Amino acid sequence: LDSPAQLGTSEINPELKKLAREGYWAVSRALRAQVYHQLIQQVSCRLITPDALVYRDVASRLFGKMSVSTYPLPEFLEGCSMPTYCLNPEGITALKKILICVGNLFPDITYSPILPSLVALLLHYSEDEAQCFENISRLIASNSPHTSYIDQSFLAHQASCMTFGDLANKHCPAAHKLIASTSENVFEVYSEWLSWLFHDLPFNYAIRVFDVYLLEGQKVLYRIALALLKQYRLSVTSTELEGTDIKAHLQAFVQNIAEHVTVDKLLERAFGIRLFSRKEIWLLQMANRKALMERGITMVQSRQSFHLAIDMQNFSSSIVTAQEMRIIWSWIPERFSLSPPLLIICPSGQVGVCGAFLSSDWSERKKSGATSSFFGTGECFVFTVRPEMERYEWVFIKKPELAKAVPRSRQRSPSPSPASLLSSSPDGRLSPFLAIRHFLLPSKTASMFMCGSREGIIIGGGGGQALSLDANLLWGRTEHCETFDNPPLCQENFKVQLLEVWGFQNA
Repeated sequence: LDSPAQLGTSEINPELKKLAREGYWAVSRALRAQVYHQLIQQVSCRLITPDALVYRDVASRLFGKMSVSTYPLPEFLEGCSMPTYCLNPEGITALKKILICVGNLFPDITYSPILPSLVALLLHYSEDEAQCFENISRLIASNSPHTSYIDQSFLAHQASCMTFGDLANKHCPAAHKLIASTSENVFEVYSEWLSWLFHDLPFNYAIRVFDVYLLEGQKVLYRIALALLKQYRLSVTSTELEGTDIKAHLQAFVQNIAEHVTVDKLLERAFGIRLFSRKEIWLLQMANRKALMERGITMVQSRQSFHLAIDMQNFSSSIVTAQEMRIIWSWIPERFSLSPPLLIICPSGQVGVCGAFLSSDWSERKKSGATSSFFGTGECFVFTVRPEMERYEWVFIKKPELAKAVPRSRQRSPSPSPASLLSSSPDGRLSPFLAIRHFLLPSKTASMFMCGSREGIIIGGGGGQALSLDANLLWGRTEHCETFDNPPLCQENFKVQLLEVWGFQNA
């Protein structure tokens, strides 16, 4: 084992990362316990963080004359499950004592469903409950840039769930489409993503997840949950899911994951997924948090229900069915789909069906000074509904190797504040992690998202136009374009028989 100085989380030793991913720490309980403690002691955290001595003092005051079983658990665990991971009765008592002390010493925590699982896992590899408390406290109090180990509010938890939904949309399109077509509320399914890892996975899988999580942070949790989602799609069929509760079905699948894939193969597939950087994922989380706050969700509240699905009973369209709209809506970034769809324009008639999602307001074209230039972000996409339902995203999402990240020397600030990052996007709602400024693009023709003038509108450019309409919205044309790498969406020259424009209605 290397010295603790090499176990820091800011600059991860590649060899150490390899050992964690390959399960080397599972050789013995003593080795894993030693590595866990050293790793957590290297986590950068707030200056005043409760330690083992504080725990012993608080625990003696709280439980000196009172049985733990009669002491209420913290309010932030209301409605949360309490997995014990094979702890004996003494271990379960220690788990409850630690959680109660966390609630006592961290009053700012208002919602944290993952916390009981993490404490239970750590207890297996701690000298005593005091050391376990100290280590979980350091994870709670972590202040590393762009890193958060444990969500501590309903706002943060929901933002993480929305971020996972966005990543599933990008990296697991087949599974995402299957879930969207069989579930009334896709977000409700994805809201369980952390429970898949630290509740539903068997202990020998969960502890391997914990190995890499301590070393590399929350980003690996996204990777492994995406790998589970991909495996789920490989293992089930659409007919198998007809009439089933897909949320419960997915949970049962994860609980029985050993029947489908080994833990080594699962992690291998997880680390084969090319995710955005930790910073870019953090930026997306900040954008999702801002969208939730705009809907009135705050840091201090415990829980609040809100609906992100299409209202199947009241949905009305002359072009698409409610089921088709549900799938289209699931393609849209989570923070936009917080709002119900609002029909803005609807002439009459119908033949072929295609369309586009535009992440920027058309008024943005005036900000550059040239109203005929292209603008927008990489969240724009075009799609067909019939005869085949297909989405065509920005080419760099499917082929990220074509673009390179902007070097630190070219960035204005290495760690800008969330407010400054979001304010640079129109309305503060566009995802910074897909903004063009973050990439060195080989050609401008591969980032021509949307353009409008008095002559008409164009969506997708470079070598052709994915979709263009004249000023009267009567005649159109569709071609292959470099931005979306799409085929013609219907016959190349067409007359518009029916046009619907859907926007986002503020709650």
